Amino acid sequence: MTGRAAAATTLVGLAAFGLFTASCSTGGTGTRDEGPAGTQPVAQVTPGDTPSSSARPATRVDPVALLKRDPRVSERVRTDLKPCAGSDYPVDTSYGTLTGGPAPDVVVNVMTCADSVGVGTYVYRREGNGSYQNVFAVEQPAVYGTIDRGDLVVTTQVYEKKDAVAYPSGEEVITYRWAGNRFGEHDRVHNDFNRAVGNGGAALPGTDAGPAGN
Repeated sequence: MTGRAAAATTLVGLAAFGLFTASCSTGGTGTRDEGPAGTQPVAQVTPGDTPSSSARPATRVDPVALLKRDPRVSERVRTDLKPCAGSDYPVDTSYGTLTGGPAPDVVVNVMTCADSVGVGTYVYRREGNGSYQNVFAVEQPAVYGTIDRGDLVVTTQVYEKKDAVAYPSGEEVITYRWAGNRFGEHDRVHNDFNRAVGNGGAALPGTDAGPAGN
């Protein structure tokens, strides 16, 4: 009897241990497997204030008035500066930071009405009294200036004899950077254009250059 009692006690102990082990291994996550998951507070992102911009709003100017009263603009350009149609002048105007002045600088490009070929590029810097000073001027055929990340980039088409206006032989791209109180040349790139294509005067290889149907 004593041996049987001891065996029974051992079996009961083993059974209890087995139940305890099964309850702990279910799903491998212990008590977190039972009942609904705890509710966690949802973080809310409060939008901050709109970032302030350091860009200065550009004050629009009358580029034609600037050019006509500017003694650095040649008499030829001022005389030829007339509306192409109605009251529209062949003038492009850009505003941006070039000289670090108290207001955005103004780049003015003057073109011809017939074929939109540039004849002059000018840069005006606004002074403290509100007036505009001409700090850069280039007057030559097929010139055009742009603002590129704080630099002045002036492109001039290069023509050789018998070149059509639409097909220059190349171009000069000069980058100017403001230093002190003037623009200085910072970089220069020359591009030669392919003269074998694009002029419309050559027939495709293996084709008849004569009119179709002959």
